[in-house]
Amino acid sequence: MTSSTLGDNPFAAASTLPFGLPDFAAIRTEHFRPAFDAGLAEQRAEWEAIATDPSAPTLANTLEALEVSGRLLDRALTVFYTLVSSAGTDEIREIEADYAPKLSEHRDALLLDGRIFARLEALTDAAAEAGPETVWVLRTHLKNFVRAGIRLGTQQQERLRALNGELTSLETEFSQRVVKAMEAAAVTVTDPAELAGLAPDAVSALAQAATDRDVEGYLITLQLPTPQAVVSQSPNRELRRRVFEASTGRGTGSDPDSDTRRVILDLARKRAERARLLGYAHHAAYVAEDGTAATTEAVNEMLGRLAGPAVRNARAEAADLQTALAADEPDAELAPWDWSLYADRVRQQTFAFDEGELRPYLELERVIADGVFFAANAIYGLEFTERADLTGYADGVRVFEVAEADGTALGLFVADYYAREGKRGGAWMHNLVDQSGLLGLPPVVVNNLNITRPAAGEPTLLTWDEVITAFHEFGHALHGLFSQVHYPSLSGTSVPRDFVEYPSQVNEMWAWHPEVLASFARHHSTGAPLDAATLDQLRASQAYGEGFATTEYLAAALLDQAWHQIAPEEVPDDVAEVEAFEAAALQRAGVAYPLVPPRYRSTYFNHTFGGGYDAGYYSYIWSEVLDADTVDWFKDEAAENGDGGLNRAAGAAFRAKLLSRGHAQDPLQSYRDLRGRDAVIDPLLKRRGLGE
Repeated sequence: MTSSTLGDNPFAAASTLPFGLPDFAAIRTEHFRPAFDAGLAEQRAEWEAIATDPSAPTLANTLEALEVSGRLLDRALTVFYTLVSSAGTDEIREIEADYAPKLSEHRDALLLDGRIFARLEALTDAAAEAGPETVWVLRTHLKNFVRAGIRLGTQQQERLRALNGELTSLETEFSQRVVKAMEAAAVTVTDPAELAGLAPDAVSALAQAATDRDVEGYLITLQLPTPQAVVSQSPNRELRRRVFEASTGRGTGSDPDSDTRRVILDLARKRAERARLLGYAHHAAYVAEDGTAATTEAVNEMLGRLAGPAVRNARAEAADLQTALAADEPDAELAPWDWSLYADRVRQQTFAFDEGELRPYLELERVIADGVFFAANAIYGLEFTERADLTGYADGVRVFEVAEADGTALGLFVADYYAREGKRGGAWMHNLVDQSGLLGLPPVVVNNLNITRPAAGEPTLLTWDEVITAFHEFGHALHGLFSQVHYPSLSGTSVPRDFVEYPSQVNEMWAWHPEVLASFARHHSTGAPLDAATLDQLRASQAYGEGFATTEYLAAALLDQAWHQIAPEEVPDDVAEVEAFEAAALQRAGVAYPLVPPRYRSTYFNHTFGGGYDAGYYSYIWSEVLDADTVDWFKDEAAENGDGGLNRAAGAAFRAKLLSRGHAQDPLQSYRDLRGRDAVIDPLLKRRGLGE
């Protein structure tokens, strides 16, 4: 089966919609299996043609042919995984589970093909003549073959193929169980008195969530991380406890269909075995080698350097919170479910600022149009036009055409901001179309958030954290939109894990910029701006709570490393040992502080056990070293130009030297091209209050 035999299947040919946006209105679930089967067969045939080409290897018949192979499969998989993440159904999940091992086998068919590897090896001189990007993409392909086991013996390769298939299935199973656990752990409230003290729009949203799930009363749905919004807002201590324990108890066995512990142990053991087979001490070493960190020693050194000061700061913050709690309940001892509520209260007392009072001024539409888009226009000259004629993949998904300052079309931005059943928690960016000069494709990028949808007619009011998340994810979107590379495999965010978060973290700075804040922070009904004094207090409070924030993050990052810096025989055998392993790992790392649990406990740590950030969750703070140093650079440029920071020239330099480069060269070289030197850690230590 090939694309020519698919008939009217919408994946049979490239989309004719603007910018190659998939035709979601025409795509149905039954289209995926035949498209996958045809796509797998078609790409295998393309690879076989490369491998058996009687002509001498050239860039055109080998490297470029490899880069452009599999277009049918790519079209189908891109849409499919969009639905898996954002609008999953039981049928979609069944297809995902069925094809996960087939896709792993398919990848191995390429990366363990010695014929194609030999042809690529013969292209070194031709690549050098073609230029730096071709040298880099050839080097990347060859490295991928070696890391995939091309130099192993036949029996070892067979075991590797088996492990890869098993791991892919396990990662899929873990992700699906996490979604089920999040849905199963939602907290039902039948007595409206329990919700006293919550903002009216928040109560309305909980009622809408119950209606959406056909549940009586009110439903508190959970977000992926440990902290939950209601725990920071409700004065009802018992309700806070219930929600906190529902959050931290996910995946621990209360619901057999969502218990993730066996999957965790199988994943850790098989990842460790694969690493040993490939010649690495453990899985974390295998992962670090492919990042900018290069070694687990470098990762451990940085995380270890930060852990002690972070916990000390958290303990100091806890003392203030205990005092605040005692004012309400003299005999109460501070608990984890008290932290965020009383942290907001202490912040309010310290800075004369109540974060809860911000929400009426943080309406989603204005945050995006007059905040995220406003900043992108000021810094990069971008213009955004909503395309109501283009259909998204689910209700509420919106499509915007993005143009340069001179009107030249750049690509599409797809916005999916609301939570829905079947959508995984958290926030993320991905591409629907990868930019490529070789294929002549402009970028189409997607941002996903998980904001609770309000009742009909009500405004969507955000927390400040949700505002920061919107700016963060749009930083990823800019990385994809600005890509200007030739080879599709190097496009946009296709950089090492420990570099990919850097541009998105930089973009967070604009949420705090006075001119940007003044633009979007306006009352949702009156349009009145947030008063200057509150804006000043918001900025003054920016560094408050870094002890908690850094500790909860480091606990998760160190937990990730602990699971992946062990040999196969060191992985526990019994699911009952998962929590004990976690506790011991946190104790060894010096971050076992009960009042600040990990941002993700093992049983719902989808970043690491669902695949994608396994042994790589350290990436966020590793990237933040670059981010903090770059923010200083933007401030220096602003001071030099006297423009307050919305510096079009600085934006152009950041775009040209870094954002546009994708993975067309060593990402740290792109950083050096921008900054003129390697990054230094001092700005990060200052930002997080961790100076020694």
